[in-house]
Amino acid sequence: MSRRLAQGFSGEASAPPAEPDVAVVALGANLGDRAETIASAIRQLARLPLTTEVVASAPIESVAVTADGPDPQAPGYLNAVALVRTRLAPSVLLGYLHAIEAEHGRPARGKDAVRWLDRTLDLDLIAYGDVRSSDPALLLPHPRAAERDFVLGPWLTVDPDAVLPGQGRVDELLQRLRGERS
Repeated sequence: MSRRLAQGFSGEASAPPAEPDVAVVALGANLGDRAETIASAIRQLARLPLTTEVVASAPIESVAVTADGPDPQAPGYLNAVALVRTRLAPSVLLGYLHAIEAEHGRPARGKDAVRWLDRTLDLDLIAYGDVRSSDPALLLPHPRAAERDFVLGPWLTVDPDAVLPGQGRVDELLQRLRGERS
């Protein structure tokens, strides 16, 4: 069974990786007991099969972002980033992330799902080692990660040398992002 989990749904790898990769998972919540929801999700990540370690940032507060930009009138978000050392294939890990979201009351994602809604829990797979994917079901790295202070800032606290594949060093991306907003 673990060989199947490491290969993924579409045979992403011909054999399970010998060494775990580090997946970067962004966590966010703006409804309910946000701190407990984030803490519970981190505990669930640590219990995933073929996962050996989870290192999570301290949560930070952020303003909700909508399709029209930041919305200070919407409930604020609590955000964190977790580094998940795992041998799960990226598509399998993503499936587990969606299952954890559902356990916390998030409606299922679908092609017609509305983005930018308030939610009890949002888990985004930001990066998975150096893997790049343009498959609409598994975009890696996350296409908007470099635009999100609430992802880059917490990520740096758990990995000061972090690199977003195809984009560059996370500290430089964050500096550039904050400079653009000044």
